[in-house]
Amino acid sequence: MAGNIISKTETIAKSIVEQMDLELVEVEYVKEGKNYFLRVYIDSEKGVDLDDCAAVSEKLSEALDQDDPIEEAYYLEVSSPGAERPLKKEEDVKKAVGKNVHVTTYAPIDGEKVFEGKLLEFDGETLTIQMIVKTRTRSVQVPYEKVAKARLAVII
Repeated sequence: MAGNIISKTETIAKSIVEQMDLELVEVEYVKEGKNYFLRVYIDSEKGVDLDDCAAVSEKLSEALDQDDPIEEAYYLEVSSPGAERPLKKEEDVKKAVGKNVHVTTYAPIDGEKVFEGKLLEFDGETLTIQMIVKTRTRSVQVPYEKVAKARLAVII
């Protein structure tokens, strides 16, 4: 059920955000406590502000009311994905080259499943991540097909 709601919402939201020269990053439909939340994350090259979120929320709310893919009551939230934005598509990973990333894999690579460091390169098949382990710097090759989750990382 949630997958169908997410899919329908993505279709509706994508059309709205593209008209506003924004990007649809992710859609989530979750139950927290007794409440349901439909969360839509948007972004753009220049970033998004409260006005962008409000405009998308208003247009999306109207479109969802017309299509009505969700039977139960829910809260609609439209926001930026934040500093640690998820990297869902290959295009997102390509844009992240030169930035710090946090990557987890389905299966261990050299005994590890978590890789955090600077994304040096992505050729469509392999991510090259420069990691600092203790005082040493090393590069790790992570096959894209083994990536379970990837996001930008804020290093402090």
